[in-house]
Amino acid sequence: MVYSWMALYLEDPVVVPVYSAEGEKTGETRLPDAFRVPVRVDLIRRVFLSEFTMRLQPKGRDPRAGKRTTARSLGAHHGVARVPRIRGSLRAAFAPMTVGGRLAHPPRVEKRIHEEVNRREKILGTMSALAATAKPDLVRARGHVFTAETVPVVVDSSVLEAVTKTKEAVSLLEKLGIYSDVERAREKTRVRAGKGKRRGRRLKKPKSILFIVEDHESPFARAVKGLPGVDVAEPRVVSVLELAPGGVPGRLTLITTGALQQLAERFRVTLP
Repeated sequence: MVYSWMALYLEDPVVVPVYSAEGEKTGETRLPDAFRVPVRVDLIRRVFLSEFTMRLQPKGRDPRAGKRTTARSLGAHHGVARVPRIRGSLRAAFAPMTVGGRLAHPPRVEKRIHEEVNRREKILGTMSALAATAKPDLVRARGHVFTAETVPVVVDSSVLEAVTKTKEAVSLLEKLGIYSDVERAREKTRVRAGKGKRRGRRLKKPKSILFIVEDHESPFARAVKGLPGVDVAEPRVVSVLELAPGGVPGRLTLITTGALQQLAERFRVTLP
């Protein structure tokens, strides 16, 4: 799969080193051709909005909300405002500007909140977000802090099999030169302003490292899930939501060699 506009802007093949458990280079690997797709920020944001709004639940109001009352207007020539008043008193009700009255423009169930996107646009947007993870300038511009020479950081799958505890994972990330980004996320975690802090979302946490591994339930995945701002995803389901949170491309990513093969199978493209 290749498009006319894509052929004009294709990048050269990307070759990155493969690291061992000691943070040393053990070889090199060529990233799948999906990493050569040009970075289209507009397409990434469109696909992100489509996938983000897909998770939103439609909501609405009871058609009779604020209307269950005996309030009726007294009409003119009574020396009071002509707002609906509860029978037997002068307390106003029913009208939008009264206490306990109906909403003037309540949310509607039939409102369209999901932004549709074409299937090919979604595929290209995901590949474009994947290609942005291999651009050090975009990764740094997104705010990530790291000392690794190249991104994404590729680690042999056998290395992660021996990591079962969080302190072992932290030691590995320090050797790879990317643990400083986790510390940045921890330091910049803050209390949310407003009422959201008492609605189950008290803290705002920056995004740090994305781990793309073969199994998100592996011992290594469970060891790193508790780190600040960390996300773990499998190559067959990783999306723009993880690759470009907020629609901003260039997330710091660690990928295993096995996950790279699955990404190549998922995004089969024919590039010159």
